[in-house]
Amino acid sequence: MEPSLRFAIIGCGKIAPRHAAETVKYGQLVAVCDTVKEKADELAASYRAKPYYTIDDLFKNETPDIVAVCTPNGLHAEHTVKALHAGANVLCEKPLSTSSADALAMMEAARSVGKKLFVVKSTRYNPALVALKKAIQDDQLGDIYSFQLNCFWNRPAAYYANSWKGDKTLDGGTLYTQFSHYIDALLWLLGDMKIVTGISKNFAHQGIIDFEDSGVASVEMKNGTIGGINWSVNTFQKNMEVSLSLIAEKGSIRIGGEYMNTITYQLADGFELSNPDDGKANDYGFYKGSMSNHDKIYENLVKALYDNTHPFANAADGLKTVETIERIYNSVSLR
Repeated sequence: MEPSLRFAIIGCGKIAPRHAAETVKYGQLVAVCDTVKEKADELAASYRAKPYYTIDDLFKNETPDIVAVCTPNGLHAEHTVKALHAGANVLCEKPLSTSSADALAMMEAARSVGKKLFVVKSTRYNPALVALKKAIQDDQLGDIYSFQLNCFWNRPAAYYANSWKGDKTLDGGTLYTQFSHYIDALLWLLGDMKIVTGISKNFAHQGIIDFEDSGVASVEMKNGTIGGINWSVNTFQKNMEVSLSLIAEKGSIRIGGEYMNTITYQLADGFELSNPDDGKANDYGFYKGSMSNHDKIYENLVKALYDNTHPFANAADGLKTVETIERIYNSVSLR
């Protein structure tokens, strides 16, 4: 049995309680940190952890085994590198960073100090995606000809008010903050991208966000599969869907729902994927995020910490997603 682990959380925003609830299943949450004192105090009080208001103070006084980095996207690199150099392994929330250069620096820091750097890829644990991944690995679909990835959510002006979200430096863009999980899922299933072209626009968030609220990309994967990616945060009043349709030699399958969490169409030669329970999304009040799979994240994190062969999303997986989003943004002109 693995020893009890000491955890710390940097960044006490909306996702931090998801992490906190899981840490205590495998050890003790010894410290939390946020520059907003009230946020750190509130989370710390719930778990009898020590609140800190600067990262430097945290690492002067604590020696956690694992640090969960839950700060704004643009700060992931700085905070991860500090945690690694303080002697901790790191679980970084998505996206790993907002640039491939930062991701590579994070990986080099982990290598130089001999610590592990993991990244949250919670959508990989959606049962429908797990079933589809196995079908592809077992070649049940044959050649995959084409795909369509639709990411259609609602993010009103109130979502971005008094927040780092929408800021180019701290947020990075809609694909980083809202849809990086689904870009990762596409890469996980079909491999790397080869060619990208497209267009993006800011229709409904002028003066609110520094980048696009909608985009369309045409893609060719390295394996020859072609497809399209459509994304928007403008759906009326609520999230509409995240869906992935595959057209293949031996079948056609569509995984849909609000969070790519249920099989909505399938017709295949000689097999059928079981349609799992939808599960629940992260609920933040007036809006919802991706599927809440942090229980599976931590269960597999602890296994991977002690077993290098255990499959778990690491920094290389995170880098691949960041590189792909960079490629899309570099190819999809904002108009």
